[in-house]
Amino acid sequence: MSTTNPTVAALLDRAHRLGADPQNTNYAGGNASCKATATDPVTREDTTLMWVKGSGGDLGTLTEAGLAVLRLDRLRALVDVYPGVDREDEMVAAFDHCLYGKGGAAPSIDTAMHGLVDAVHVDHLHPDAGIAFATAADGEALTKECFGDRVAWVPWRRPGFQLGLDIAKIKAENPQAIGVILGGHGITAWGDTSPECEARSLEIIRTAQAFIDARGAAQPFGALLDGYGPLPEAPRRARAAALAPIVRGLASTDAAQVAHFTDSDVVLDFLAREKHPALVALGTSCPDHFLRTKVRPLIVDLPATAPLEDVIARLRELHTAYREEYVAYYSRHATPDSPPMRGADPAIVLVPGVGMFSFGKDKQTARVAGEFYVNAVNVMRGAEAISTYAPIPESEKFRIEYWELEEAKLRRLPAPKPLAARVALVTGAGSGIGKAIATRLAAEGACVVIADRNAETASAVAAEIGHGKGSDVAVSVRMDVTDSGQIEAAFEAAALAFGGVDLVVNNAGLSISKSLLETDEADWDLQHRVMARGSFLVAKGAAKVMIDQGMGGDIVYIASKNAVFAGPNNVAYGAAKADQAHQVRLLAAELGAHRIRVNGVNPDGVVRGSGIFAGGWGAQRAAVYGVPEEKLGEYYAGRTLLKREVLPEHVAAAVFALVGRDLSLTTGLHIPVDAGVPAAFLR
Repeated sequence: MSTTNPTVAALLDRAHRLGADPQNTNYAGGNASCKATATDPVTREDTTLMWVKGSGGDLGTLTEAGLAVLRLDRLRALVDVYPGVDREDEMVAAFDHCLYGKGGAAPSIDTAMHGLVDAVHVDHLHPDAGIAFATAADGEALTKECFGDRVAWVPWRRPGFQLGLDIAKIKAENPQAIGVILGGHGITAWGDTSPECEARSLEIIRTAQAFIDARGAAQPFGALLDGYGPLPEAPRRARAAALAPIVRGLASTDAAQVAHFTDSDVVLDFLAREKHPALVALGTSCPDHFLRTKVRPLIVDLPATAPLEDVIARLRELHTAYREEYVAYYSRHATPDSPPMRGADPAIVLVPGVGMFSFGKDKQTARVAGEFYVNAVNVMRGAEAISTYAPIPESEKFRIEYWELEEAKLRRLPAPKPLAARVALVTGAGSGIGKAIATRLAAEGACVVIADRNAETASAVAAEIGHGKGSDVAVSVRMDVTDSGQIEAAFEAAALAFGGVDLVVNNAGLSISKSLLETDEADWDLQHRVMARGSFLVAKGAAKVMIDQGMGGDIVYIASKNAVFAGPNNVAYGAAKADQAHQVRLLAAELGAHRIRVNGVNPDGVVRGSGIFAGGWGAQRAAVYGVPEEKLGEYYAGRTLLKREVLPEHVAAAVFALVGRDLSLTTGLHIPVDAGVPAAFLR
């Protein structure tokens, strides 16, 4: 990262260090700023500017493009036109009139805090230890006891212009102070240099944590509850995989969600303790926490040892009650000007002995929601260790959750991609057609599970598709479709990674080209075991998950032109593909009642990029047709109506056409992708 201003460079370096540690602040939480002079290109005079993290940015990955840049004189002049706390939201629009040049990123609600505080560098963070003090029932007294007059207390106030004025006043009246604890919220620190500001932020965090460690109760969440301890890892993960599609379906009642599963020691210990039901009911406090976790989680009130069917039945009851209570919560606090209710499903679901499911519009959002609730658990532990956890009132939570400024931020988000919040599993995705399909589905917004019997190639494809975003986009599993145990394990992995599956592509296959008399039983059995039996087993596993979710779904078979075309030296392969093709029709008829669509794609002549052709099929077919193997693609193209060679990307496009929005009422269909082979026209 390069910048022409050394003060801004120091700000970015500080932000990266602070943002890299979740104990300092959570993802996209908090902000940092600096003030420095720059030469105005119009007046050629020095102008004091402020650079501050823009709305929605993340400290750990902040770039100069993510900073809002404002003229400090104009920002501070807003004090003279400030209409009062009842109209403070109007000041956010006024920030646009303070921007310098194009202004960079959109200014956040915390811009006033940074601009009005008389310090060159300012940090506003959400550290677990700091919020523990901020949410303690006697937080103000504890702050005085822990910090003396070095850190001041600011009573709860919703972020905004008035909070900036409050902090600026406290700093002016307490020149010895290095920062403040914001009641119910977090911390703010300042300094004349970037190192000083960073050191003071860390001093507040570490001093607060040391106080908790030294003075706190040994068991802040109380004694262990009988039967609520963590299950052993293997059965815990198996139960989580069994529950995930059920929970995901419930959490997607209003809008499809992707899931993230966490069974960290922090979560499991919390759910095993006697105080957890009461603390969960209180919800979180820091605005960044409950904006992502909603006002409170849904928690299963059964021990870890309860039968799975009892847990599932109770989940359904609790979900109904949660939705009713959320509607009541909205009704209690909504005003005529409130944005409409966004949805009544939980964002966090807690299962004692098993762990936590968190939900979001994509995997990253779901994962971050879970990380925020882990932060909230740490906050509750700290507050209970030194006092009693006392978050901000429910009415204040509503004022932030349904804040028009937050609604405006949501409206600025780009429209979701066609396959957003959908989870796809593609077999044989380590190369060729399968890789092209997985790549296309991910590009259209899906989370993808790369299933292949070659674990190394599957992992490489997942990494390539992830583009550095890792498992938020793609994960890999080793799956030999002839092994029912590996198929079951792959669907369990999909459930733990994303909550389940919505879209399964039966692509795995192989080809052996021999005449009838040359085809032996092993050739026949192998091709039918991989394609006919393998597709059946994968479809069966997919249907179970999709039915458990209750969200509908898609199963797509990559069959072949040879499913309907009788070519030479192809009896085993053609028969296996015909079996797959009829499975499409049979399953479309059976699964339609569950809103599961089953369709097929019939490619032909996919030579370039095909693992099957590279594995010997190409040489065999070239010999059948009497052409050099390197000319086989041209040969196939030459015999088509369109005279075009079929590539893996063309098959992927057909799959997307089937599973996208435009053919939502189509099932039992086979789409030829063969550039036009009349003998393979469907009848």
